[in-house]
Amino acid sequence: MNIITNTQQEIDNCNSLLNNNLLDFESYYNFLIEYNQKVNLTAITKKEEVFSKHFLDSILAENEIPLGASVVDIGTGAGFPSLPLKIVRDDINLCMVDSLNKRITFLNQLCKLLNAEASKIHARAEEFAKDQREVFDVALARAVAKTNTLVEYLLPLVKVGGKVILYKSGNYEEELKDAEHAIKILGGNINAVKLYTLPNDMGERSLIVIEKVKKTPRIYPRGKNLPKLQPLQ
Repeated sequence: MNIITNTQQEIDNCNSLLNNNLLDFESYYNFLIEYNQKVNLTAITKKEEVFSKHFLDSILAENEIPLGASVVDIGTGAGFPSLPLKIVRDDINLCMVDSLNKRITFLNQLCKLLNAEASKIHARAEEFAKDQREVFDVALARAVAKTNTLVEYLLPLVKVGGKVILYKSGNYEEELKDAEHAIKILGGNINAVKLYTLPNDMGERSLIVIEKVKKTPRIYPRGKNLPKLQPLQ
């Protein structure tokens, strides 16, 4: 496993991508804040914080996603991280999944506003995986659950040779250690952890990149909310 800390160039590149698509991100921000008054989508509402903690943070994984990749975002919420990625990488084929229909309604309207093509699916992660096993190149999750729970949701969705990317805070070590055995059981291998410091003291972030090296046993993900209630040890 590689621990990568020299990531300032990547942050600069992502800032450039954000600025090159500023009109779309302005529209995203304005619609998010307006909609947030009737549906709770984010506690972060100040413009500078949304642009750094949501938009910039979301696109940090841009160079981990192959050209034309099929990408699924589990627990997408207000569209993070996948919709900012779609804005800067229109080549990706995006599917966003969330268990709350009110968020899917928001995403349908937002994607129409941004002219962004994406599938929006109202489903629980474990139910979605029943019909979508090992069909995606990349699976993403941000601020959804602990690592040992997330890998049970995401690794079954990814093709052998694909990858799972988890967006975490700077404090990733304990969660990742607790998930090492689960990752192995589910057919994954930890490739790298990339550590970032967001500009203007906006916080520390980490990206955990997991390769899919073999097929996931068909018993996973388990139903009845077991990935969260009884995570693999």
